[in-house]
Amino acid sequence: MPKLFRMTKDKKLVEGIFEGETINTPSMLAVEDYLDALKWAESIGGLPALIARADANLKTLAQWVEKREWVDFLAEDPKTRSNTSVCLKIVDPWFVALAKDAQSAVAAKIASVLEKEGVAFDIGGYRAAPPGLRIWCGATVETRDVEALTFWLDWAFAKTKDALPKAA
Repeated sequence: MPKLFRMTKDKKLVEGIFEGETINTPSMLAVEDYLDALKWAESIGGLPALIARADANLKTLAQWVEKREWVDFLAEDPKTRSNTSVCLKIVDPWFVALAKDAQSAVAAKIASVLEKEGVAFDIGGYRAAPPGLRIWCGATVETRDVEALTFWLDWAFAKTKDALPKAA
């Protein structure tokens, strides 16, 4: 049982737990980090401001996707799209014609190229989802950074596509 849930030692109640005694230092650091995050959120306008930031990030991606033929939202209905964890699918005809394992390899390569450039980390799609990309657009991300990422997404897709052998 995790130490956090142990309330007894040598069959006696550990009373210090109820007096504010620290029983798990890493968890206390997480609490402090959370408190800092809440203070920041309050300082920018609270929940409405957090939602507005995530909405602006999604809007930036939506405007970019609208102008691209190679990518689309995994959630086709705008009403079901997350404004935080935005999932994209690759719809380029060249990509769609690939076998599923090849699609997965191409999507992983795009994510790897972005990571090697230091542009995006952990951007690969969910393992159980169709091959694609997943972009964090939560309130902690600046919209200008999402906008900058879109150029890199185009570049990484083109670089990956151009590097693969052409069909005869």
